Amino acid sequence: MACQSLALALAAFIAFPASAFAQENQEQKLAPVVVTATRIPQIAKEVLSDNLVITSEEIARSGQTSLVDLLQRQRGIEIARNGGPGAVSSVFIRGTANNQNVVLVDGVRVGSATSGGVNWASIPLSQVDHIEIVYGPLSTLYGADAVGGVVQIFTRKGEGAPAPTVSAGIGSYNTRNLEAGISGSNANTRYSIYAAHENSDGFSAAKPGAFGFNPDKDGYKSDSASGNFSMEWAKGQEAGLNFLYNRLNAQVDVSPDFDDRNVQKLGTLGLYSKNRLASNWLSTVQLSRSEDKLDSITGFGNTFFNTTQTGLSWQNDISLGKDVLQLIAERRDEEADTSTAALNRSRSTNSIAAAYQLRRGPHLAMFSARNDDNSQFGSKTTGSAAYGYRITDALRANVSYGTSFRAPTFNELYFPQFGIPTNRPERGKNTEAGLYYEDGKSQLSAVYYHNRITDLIVNTFPCPVDPANNPFGCAFNVNEALLTGVTLGARTTLGNTTLRASLDLQDPRDETADRQLARRAKQHGTVGVDYTAGPVTAGGEVVFSDKRFDDSANTIALGGYGIVNLHASYDLTRDWSLFGRWNNVFGKNYELVKNYATPGSNLFVGVRYGLR
Repeated sequence: MACQSLALALAAFIAFPASAFAQENQEQKLAPVVVTATRIPQIAKEVLSDNLVITSEEIARSGQTSLVDLLQRQRGIEIARNGGPGAVSSVFIRGTANNQNVVLVDGVRVGSATSGGVNWASIPLSQVDHIEIVYGPLSTLYGADAVGGVVQIFTRKGEGAPAPTVSAGIGSYNTRNLEAGISGSNANTRYSIYAAHENSDGFSAAKPGAFGFNPDKDGYKSDSASGNFSMEWAKGQEAGLNFLYNRLNAQVDVSPDFDDRNVQKLGTLGLYSKNRLASNWLSTVQLSRSEDKLDSITGFGNTFFNTTQTGLSWQNDISLGKDVLQLIAERRDEEADTSTAALNRSRSTNSIAAAYQLRRGPHLAMFSARNDDNSQFGSKTTGSAAYGYRITDALRANVSYGTSFRAPTFNELYFPQFGIPTNRPERGKNTEAGLYYEDGKSQLSAVYYHNRITDLIVNTFPCPVDPANNPFGCAFNVNEALLTGVTLGARTTLGNTTLRASLDLQDPRDETADRQLARRAKQHGTVGVDYTAGPVTAGGEVVFSDKRFDDSANTIALGGYGIVNLHASYDLTRDWSLFGRWNNVFGKNYELVKNYATPGSNLFVGVRYGLR
């Protein structure tokens, strides 16, 4: 199935250009705006970093209720999940690991200082308005861990007259969902507040052969809320706050005769002040706090791992004609409070950064540099340079080079019989070149990247440091990785039909051991179509992946797969609509993690009042 899907994707890419360029002289749509790539709003087709925007309309049209399932459809993205929705989930960007990417919620950084990265199941899609994905290293703008890319999730904001929304749905595995909220704005105030509850009986996360296999159902409950409030108290002077909270109670399989569960709480809070200090100078100060709390209740006992991150940033955007100079100063404090005493640590990072964006006719360029001074591993300096040339108004060529680093997690430094306190940060050097076509109706992109990572931290056995006290191996800087690949994206609108496709041809390799990095395929992609006729919107897609390996030694194979998803919606009135999705239509039996189940053929239907 995966090979057939790959052939289908290649055929789609061959067919796309002819239809895409035929649209060039047609009326253009409003271009999406990207904030994450440069930390200021820019039209997406003028951004020099490879990027992708998932709009609120696309989220609603997909019918998905899981953020991880939504991301699985995007180019450059692979996922791993220990069971169904609600289970521990990871996201890989361009072959990098889950802890080699930065995740932001409304500008607030989230993740765990102990394990690294974020458990994506703890971010509720019900609270998401839109998502920006920026590919490639962004350490010069965001510091440590932005090796493969940055994903920023935006919650909903108010605009216009008060607009209430309500949504309810039910589906396979006795899944139930209820969402409600209201948003709006007046002359100088914007507001939004949303809440949601999701519940599912699920299915057994583990299969026979998995450690702790228990054939009982592993369901989950998720309760979440988000809000955005802002006020322009004088012309050019704005203050506001945003927050997100989610409590996820998910059953897992850890011990065979116990109702094991993980209770994860994710919370973010951001307070900001935007002040126009001069006609060409915008100052933004943000105070942020995020909490990642995990209580694990199993037959082997109870443990907890809590991370708190507090941030303070001051960003200055100074317009110099068509150019922009950015000056940034930041501080981030991380603190871990766990049931493992050796992990109860804290560290702080003070950072300064500068970036310059240049426009000269068809020429676009950006240069940036940053220094991060960490109380634990010292000072690290990163830099980047990017150049773009407009061949035509719709066609642009880009080249860029950037460095990055990833800080060792507290687990990799201090976890008993695993961490090594002398582990160094990983370092990345990325070169890429791309072609981008955007005419308002059609989008085409082709990007080649070459990302070399040195001092890669891997789980090593036997441990080269004090093996007597690390009998089961350890985390250690021994490896180099080389991530190379071509990522292709295409989308075009032909009348009432939208066609889209993506294809990633990559080689994510551990060069030291000459092996493929675990849980990452050499080919993966999607092919999809959406059709609108009056009140009806319907579509489908094929999501496919080549084989992967579940372990770093490349001895445990995960077979390739291709799954078919369908979705549809019907507008009953201007405000009321019915929607539904049918995932994995043919019931493909596949694994994202060895001996862990994935959803079979499943349905979800619902009704919605108001705009999403």
